[in-house]
Amino acid sequence: MTPTALELLRTTTERLAPDPDANPLVPLIAQGRAGPRAIAVLALEQRHVIPADRRSFLHLAGRATEAGGAESAAFFDALADGESLAQERLAPLLDACSVSKADAEAYEPQAGCQAYPAYVSWLALNGEPADVVLALTANFASWGGYCAIIARALRVQHGFTDEACGFFDFFAEPAPDLDRQALAAVQAGLDRGRITAAHLRYGRLVQRYEEMFWQTLAEGDATA
Repeated sequence: MTPTALELLRTTTERLAPDPDANPLVPLIAQGRAGPRAIAVLALEQRHVIPADRRSFLHLAGRATEAGGAESAAFFDALADGESLAQERLAPLLDACSVSKADAEAYEPQAGCQAYPAYVSWLALNGEPADVVLALTANFASWGGYCAIIARALRVQHGFTDEACGFFDFFAEPAPDLDRQALAAVQAGLDRGRITAAHLRYGRLVQRYEEMFWQTLAEGDATA
């Protein structure tokens, strides 16, 4: 029996949920044991991730439109708009971390942190859009949870303002409109026979590359 879109989204998210011990940095931040430099580097890496992901999402929206997948296109357009908003909220975070504009421009991104957007770019070129919707939606569930923990910790442990935490708040907040768009995209994919087993492979790799992001940060001066 073919699952409904809601069932497929739920089971995919459950199957791709990260191991509780997969993220070595967020627990340190939550406990107040992560140094200011670790948070600054996190923000600096996101300064490169965000625009790359935005371009990937726009490309996926274009491919979905060409293939007659208006529902997937709407989902990716919404993601691209969200990345634009997230980028605006990075500046106050970098300011709170005492990162100057010159420092931000001089920063060299790390391969382990940029593997995630590199793979999202691969998906933008090669992935079936409806499958990518499933893979990314599963990943966003864990990413949003991490952001909620960080936002709370930065306020409590570091005295960051609401404005400085806005980047993490943005991703931590519920996004019912995006959830509805994901549901519509997956249902349309099922109706058109566009959902394949590849969505699980895509999702596993997305999660693994996100784990690499956090592990790379933790291997640096996380407690300095």
